Amino acid sequence: MTGRPPFPPFDAETAAQKVQAAEDAWNTRDPERVSLAYTEDSVWRNRDRHVVGRAEIVAFLTEKWERELDYALRKELWAFEGDRIGVRFQYESRDASGQWWRSYGNELWEFTEDGLMRRREASINDRRITESERRILGPRPDSERGASFPIY
Repeated sequence: MTGRPPFPPFDAETAAQKVQAAEDAWNTRDPERVSLAYTEDSVWRNRDRHVVGRAEIVAFLTEKWERELDYALRKELWAFEGDRIGVRFQYESRDASGQWWRSYGNELWEFTEDGLMRRREASINDRRITESERRILGPRPDSERGASFPIY
């Protein structure tokens, strides 16, 4: 089968692999690369925005990473069943004025049989932080893969 392994139905190991692959891709901040994990007609709800299809995903992510500088993300598997995965995540970034932010969120993912995401729903809250409060300082080192992160 072509597509993006691992494929549903997911078990604990393959769901965790899918989550880590998504974290790794998003931490590249490469909209084209990230978009390849989604179906051509993928539907997103991200905060108050609705995005449909890879072209809109690329445009959305390009705009996001032009605004959210030094973006670094952690994702954690929350739940899975069949072709669906629930994720909690945190990321940190700074805006053009230098203000740092930590963003907390939950995502619901649904996949096609070839492992591409056809639906993504994200709810996200932002909190101002100081630079000294930062704890996500780039892509996750191999030694921290699979580790949980604080909820606060």
